[in-house]
Amino acid sequence: MGHNLLFSFFWLLSLLVGACFADSYQDQEKDRVTELPGQPKNVDFAQYSGYVTVNKKAGRALFYWLTESPASRKPESRPLVLWLNGGPGCSSVAYGAAEEIGPLHIRPDGKTLFINPYSWNNVANLLFLESPAGVGFSYSNTTSDLYTTGDQRTAEDAYIFLLHWFERFPQYKHRDFYVVGESYAGHYVPQLSQIIYEKNKGKQNPVINLKGFMVGNAVTDDYHDYVGTFEYWWTHGLISDSTYRMLRRKCDFGSSQHPSVECMNALVIAEREQGNIDPYSIFTSPCNSSEFLNRNLRGHYPWMSRAYDPCTERHSKVYFNIPEVQRALHANVTGLSYPWKTCSDIVGNYWTDSPLSMLPIYKELIAAGLKIWVFSGDTDAVVPVTATRYSIDALKLPTVTNWHPWYDHGKVGGWSQVYKGLTFVTITGAGHEVPLHRPRHAFILFRSFLENKPMPS
Repeated sequence: MGHNLLFSFFWLLSLLVGACFADSYQDQEKDRVTELPGQPKNVDFAQYSGYVTVNKKAGRALFYWLTESPASRKPESRPLVLWLNGGPGCSSVAYGAAEEIGPLHIRPDGKTLFINPYSWNNVANLLFLESPAGVGFSYSNTTSDLYTTGDQRTAEDAYIFLLHWFERFPQYKHRDFYVVGESYAGHYVPQLSQIIYEKNKGKQNPVINLKGFMVGNAVTDDYHDYVGTFEYWWTHGLISDSTYRMLRRKCDFGSSQHPSVECMNALVIAEREQGNIDPYSIFTSPCNSSEFLNRNLRGHYPWMSRAYDPCTERHSKVYFNIPEVQRALHANVTGLSYPWKTCSDIVGNYWTDSPLSMLPIYKELIAAGLKIWVFSGDTDAVVPVTATRYSIDALKLPTVTNWHPWYDHGKVGGWSQVYKGLTFVTITGAGHEVPLHRPRHAFILFRSFLENKPMPS
């Protein structure tokens, strides 16, 4: 009798587990992207996209796009990487997926796609998230959400998204997981990593198996970022000696998030002196002169107008607004009252909370033993290499390997320094979006990060 009861129990349990997996599989299959309009013939990787509700009451749902590794590269053995773009308010689909690290990039006609030979999905499964609600296809049914978003809710919603997403994709549970991003994701990435780390404490085999994070040209610490940015402008001949001195004197960001009127005036003078350049890539031509002359000096990071635009983002604006594309991606299912945009001005302009520094989180996660890499394209004047170097220096980490060049085919690809608990890498000639300017160098960087190997010498 006891054996029969035991058998019945395990049989029921197996049925329940099987039913759960079947539900997950059905939800996954609903999200499968069979084909995107204009995609090339030789696409050999699986894609999924759709929505995950993160707050039922408010009606907040985040849009994701998963591009797995090609079948020939055994996606089941590859790590999962979450990519986040910054802004705040900019789309990871527009930037990360469609013009940086994703496998499918958009041609200038805005209708057809081509394979990116340096896609990071060659070595990892890539999960792009449009975050927070109000960005890209992600939405909230509570309009006030768009005007009250800040760092904390963004991190919490992203964590809830992951919990639900792993239920839908149980094959990724316990898989090596990394969070990677750039620009204002210099806040998102460590903040989300911190939540995951703290929720995982005491768990033997966590579902979200966080191994580390990497950020590029990342907003890190207000005081050091500003000092380093003004210094970069001056040392690269973009502003006058007197304006540099005025910026140093009038802009004090160690204590307040909002620049004074005197500081704003100094920033306006600095922008006038810089002229019609693309600050996100100072040695390449801007796409359209008038757009850059009217950059929006605003709020928290007054020189941060919007993500880099040498015309590539224009192709996204066309492609992701095509109804057939939205249908193929299972996007815009609620019928948004506005067109899809690369960046949401409302979310960005009404940002609420933004801590002055990420350095305390770095200290906590370095002590926890997570793998942390920071990289910097050295022709970006928005979050420049000097800003990042000052921020890292403030951590006062012991050096393991001194500053040295790294190479690709015998040419210097940039420089690197390995600290105890953190690796720093520069990419020469790259602007704010490193994988856009130097796709091959960015791929080498990512592969080195995943393999935990120093940059090639």
